[in-house]
Amino acid sequence: MKYEELTHRIIGCAMKVHSTLGNGFQEVIYQRALAIEMEKQGLGFQREMGMTIFYEGIDIGTRRVDFFVEDNIMVEIKALIKLEEVHLAQAMNYCQAYNLPIGLLINFGAKSLEFKRVYNVNHPENKDYIKRNPTINKSNKS
Repeated sequence: MKYEELTHRIIGCAMKVHSTLGNGFQEVIYQRALAIEMEKQGLGFQREMGMTIFYEGIDIGTRRVDFFVEDNIMVEIKALIKLEEVHLAQAMNYCQAYNLPIGLLINFGAKSLEFKRVYNVNHPENKDYIKRNPTINKSNKS
């Protein structure tokens, strides 16, 4: 996958943050720590970036994404005991609404760091990859 190395780097930063802080803090604490770690690792990102959501080409509002990394990957973070399907659906919807090929959903609230790569199955960059990997779908849990 085109962004595999980049997603590995982001996940590595998240693992460092989680191993240092553990679970139990509010989301904003993990967001600040992840920003520090990604900066140390030389990743370009924007934090709390307002992104426009379109419906049939019409601007219907904005949503702030926790991180937009290297102008390609949306990162949504949570600090919950357990991720629910609604959180995964939210991340998938953001990828589609922002027309991004891939995003990450990272949860710092569990005892072990949880992360999920979410793919926009409608993005042109993913068409061939999804055909070659039929087990990959919108709810990929890698």
